Order: sequence, then C-alpha cells, then structure tokens
Amino acid sequence: MLDDISNARRVIFLETFRFGKDAMGDKFLLALYKKAKEGVMIKLLLDAWGTGRDLSYFRTLIDAGVEIRLYRKMRLTKGILAKNHCRNHRKLLIIDSEIAYMGSANITAYSVSWRELNLRTTDHKLLTVFRRSFRDSFRTYNKYDIPMVASNKSYHIDDWIFIQEYPDSVRQRIKTKYEKLIREAKKSIIIETPYFLPGHTLRKELIDAAQRGVKVVIHVPYHSDVRAVDILRRHYTGILYEAGVKFKFYEPSNLHAKSVMIDDEVFCLSSANFDYRSFRYQYEIALVGKEKSIIDQLQQHYVHTEQYSRDFDYTSWKERPNIDRIIEHVLLPFRYLM
Repeated sequence: MLDDISNARRVIFLETFRFGKDAMGDKFLLALYKKAKEGVMIKLLLDAWGTGRDLSYFRTLIDAGVEIRLYRKMRLTKGILAKNHCRNHRKLLIIDSEIAYMGSANITAYSVSWRELNLRTTDHKLLTVFRRSFRDSFRTYNKYDIPMVASNKSYHIDDWIFIQEYPDSVRQRIKTKYEKLIREAKKSIIIETPYFLPGHTLRKELIDAAQRGVKVVIHVPYHSDVRAVDILRRHYTGILYEAGVKFKFYEPSNLHAKSVMIDDEVFCLSSANFDYRSFRYQYEIALVGKEKSIIDQLQQHYVHTEQYSRDFDYTSWKERPNIDRIIEHVLLPFRYLM
C-alpha cells in the first residue's frame, strides 16, 4: 500500500475503521503528508470509535490540505448503545482511479503480525464503483439518524457483485448473500473470520450443508484479540462440529482475514466479520466474484493458513468445566454487541 501511495499523482481516498496513532500510523501519515505537499488531493474518512475523535495527531495533514472526516462521533442520545455501535467498519483505499485495495486490514502497528486478506485491483469497472462508494460515504458521513441511502446499494459489474451494507436489524445484505451461497453449495464451503458468532439462520444453513455432504471448514484464530468472543464462540463450535462442520484454529497470531469460498468457484472478500455485530450494526462492504486468478490465490492462502492451524478438540469441548459453560451462557445475551 505504501509503495502505491508514494507513486500517487492525483488523488488518494482512504476509508478505514482504525488509523493507529502508532508506528504504522506514522508511516502512513508521513507518506500522505509528502503526497499532500506535492499537490495530490487526499480525503480520509475515519471512524470516530476505531480511530478516536481527537484529530490533533493528524494536524500536519490537515494543515497540508488533507480533508479528514470522522464518522459518527460517540453521542449521548436515545438508544445510545445501539446507535453508538453503528460504526463504519469498511476498509477501502483508492489511488489515482488506477489502484484500489479492499479487505480486512486496518492501519495499526499492533496488527502488523495478524493474518489479513486484502484485494489489490486495477480493474477499471471495480474502481468506478469503489470511487462512487467512497464519495457517497464521505458526503454523508455525519448523518447520524438518517440511513445512508446511497450506502445500501449493491452493484452488479459483469461477474462481480459489490455489496454495501448499512446497519439494519432486519435486512442484512451480506448475511443474506452468505445464506444463499451456503444454501446452493454442492461440494465445499470455506469460511475465514476472526470472530465467529453466526445467527440462527446461518448456523442452520451450515448444518444443512454439512448434512447433505458438503465439506464445511471454518478458519478462526486460536486466540483472537477479543477474549469474550473466543469464549462465546465455544457455545457454537461443538454443536456445529457434531453436525459435520470442521473447525481449524490458526495459532501463530490473530487470523483477521474475512472471506468465503464456495465450491472453488465463487468467493467473497469482505470487511465484515461472521458475527451479529458486523451484520446488524456496522457499515461494511463485500465483493463477490468468480475470477479464476483470485480463486487460485485464495486456495493457496487457505492451504497456508491450514498449515499453521490445529483441529477442533471435540473431546476437550465436551468435557470442559461447568464454569466455562456458565460463562458462555452469561455472555450469550451480549452476542449482538460483540
């Protein structure tokens, strides 16, 4: 990303949940500052929860002409808990209308060792849609109580589908697409996510798929950066395993990649986690496609992930202490906010 930023000539658009005020943030800050001084137009859309609402860290960029907008500052208002959970979790970088990145990675030093998954593309049609998505988000960034109408549109571009998700407790486009893909799977389903807390319908679709003979494999981190999610995840893993769903626990670091692949033919790369919070409360983006070159790279990515993963230990799960079961049930009512 930094190499492409350093070669930018006209514009840089960046939309991200977290821009760390740390060593990695410093590297991006310096690269963006240099381009701003060269006259490159730069716009940043940062989430106020993920990045923080204090913009003093970005003062040199602002003074150099960079336009920075904070998405949805935390507010004391009616429905404070639900509304403040409505975050912009999208990750999108566009450079000169020629290169774009989308995927799972934030800009932070503490996540440098995490296993991420990002798409770099120069496809003109995709870039056109990505630019439109960013401009819509940037324009309506401060609409706290009014849904971002432009941000819930899905675009069909040849074999691609670009899904824009916005908070909705009923209509959740990315989740609905996952349900359809899983329901139609004939041979295999691979899911990769740092936080695995699927709702009832998704769990049922996964169980139905496994029981009709589809190979279902879920890649998750052995330890994520959110311990409460790991504990609550146990509530589901054993039940799904009994139905034939396989789990692979990535050990070296946090597996933060977010992807789905069906029958080695269709894939989805996304900013969304496989959980209630992403589907219900967050602004997300997802790209569904059939590009063979990406399928091949994803297959290699999964093979590498699996090499450093351990299988689910069903016996240990079944014999886990009662206190672990109690903690799971205590956390269960809070699954929507994790």
